[in-house]
Amino acid sequence: MTGHVPLPAFDPLAGTVVRAPEKDEEGYWAGSPGVLHDGERFWLTYRLRRPRGAAAERGWRCAVAVSDDGVRFTDVWSVHKDELGTPSMERFRLAPADDGGFTLYLSYVDPADNRWRIDALRAGHPSDFDVATARPVLTAASTGTEGVKDPYVLRSGPVTYLFASYAEALPGGLGARAHAGADVYNVGVTTHPTGLATSLDDGATFTWHGQALGVGRGWDRYQARLNSVVPVPGGYVGFYDGSASHEENYEERCGVAVSGDLFGWRRLSAERPWVTSPHRGGSVRYLDALLLDGRWWLYYELTRPDGAHELRLIRFPVG
Repeated sequence: MTGHVPLPAFDPLAGTVVRAPEKDEEGYWAGSPGVLHDGERFWLTYRLRRPRGAAAERGWRCAVAVSDDGVRFTDVWSVHKDELGTPSMERFRLAPADDGGFTLYLSYVDPADNRWRIDALRAGHPSDFDVATARPVLTAASTGTEGVKDPYVLRSGPVTYLFASYAEALPGGLGARAHAGADVYNVGVTTHPTGLATSLDDGATFTWHGQALGVGRGWDRYQARLNSVVPVPGGYVGFYDGSASHEENYEERCGVAVSGDLFGWRRLSAERPWVTSPHRGGSVRYLDALLLDGRWWLYYELTRPDGAHELRLIRFPVG
């Protein structure tokens, strides 16, 4: 692919608010969007978070919502972190299943070892998901990492591609100490690239292939989390979150990369982020993109002047 970004940088403040945080205070977030259009309706997965130390702290609620217009959503299902016995949940991802139903990929901290993991649920309709039926998809043990989270799922022909952020493996006892706070991403002891897993049986089992998008050398040298992949002429364009250190762990900015085969990616924003917020840490993160009816639909989490995060949508014509 060429080095041309197939859409312009945009003003994130011009987007429409889709979900607001519980409170207008720093540490309260509504975000981690994942969007699916099934040909008729829009399906949104999102997360609510509270500050560390608050009641039901960190990522405490994740939900699936539905909409006819992609702007006004109604929740059809949700889960509280206590139902998983976890300190925190992060990005979920909804995908269609071959049997006409749906698969929901869950990202949460495993209460057994404080490492991030990804599980999956199956149901005929998103309102019928039951966390008691969750099955493991990717774990620290199965990937040889310190944890894996924030799935993005793409189907191409018979193959299901699952991109996930992961914490690179640490030597010996250092790994155990890094998980004392149940979030290895927040301690700065390792880097966090994006890995790729594939499935040939409709997402029932995955083969882990390791790194697909590594960390960069500048603004994204600590984390490079691929959030969205869109087929375009000649290959794929991906939107990723980058940060330079663990001190930016909650304020990642948005970058762009391209790929011809989904296994290897090249940055188009190596020197600087593609889109940032003008407020606080400048975060525009978890951007999920759709190409629909000749328009780009971009859903993203944005930092506000008060330090809270909200979920927004912006649309503009292709080309």
